Amino acid sequence: MYSLTSQINIIPSGSSLTTINPHEPASLSMFVNVLAELLNELRHNYSQLIILCIGSDRSTGDSLGPLVGSMLEELQLGNAVVMGTLTQPVHALNLAKTRLSIKENYDSAAILAVDAGLGQRDKIGTIEIGKGSLKPGAAVKKRIPPIGDIYITGIVNVGGFMELMVLQTTSLGTVFHLARFIGWGIYLALAMNDWLPPNKADMQGTDTASQLV
Repeated sequence: MYSLTSQINIIPSGSSLTTINPHEPASLSMFVNVLAELLNELRHNYSQLIILCIGSDRSTGDSLGPLVGSMLEELQLGNAVVMGTLTQPVHALNLAKTRLSIKENYDSAAILAVDAGLGQRDKIGTIEIGKGSLKPGAAVKKRIPPIGDIYITGIVNVGGFMELMVLQTTSLGTVFHLARFIGWGIYLALAMNDWLPPNKADMQGTDTASQLV
């Protein structure tokens, strides 16, 4: 988890940042189009995609990543590898081991990193997406190296004070809504970029999307 109130620059110089409010009209289409464009850029340099969903199932606010990972597992992404679920979370204690495993087992893997974040009160419930790395644990003052080629961050609560307590008392409704939106958006963006088998890339999901977002 990172904090928007921290001074750590998680976005490389020259990279763009898009903020999306899932409650606004056409927000899902905007999310999918932005992510699809970022993924399309990576396909020229990588042959594999790892979706790294960071967080802990033991903290409501920090469970966004594992929730997204579990939802993506159920959607059966085909060529994309999902790491970080409710049953096998990737967090501060095992992220270094996970990073090493990726390096040893994947020759040409881009990483899409998904994490929860703390920010200003008016940003709660929004999503930030961009090209570059995020720094897990910054919100709770942990020193963890940046990771990811693309990042997606869901702002789950306000940052700047008593972060651990804030995470524990974060609304599950806020986290769950963000997780469903992000999970479905990733699935559709991958389908647009042929990172899924053709039979998985049907866009019939109007009804399904309404259930997920």
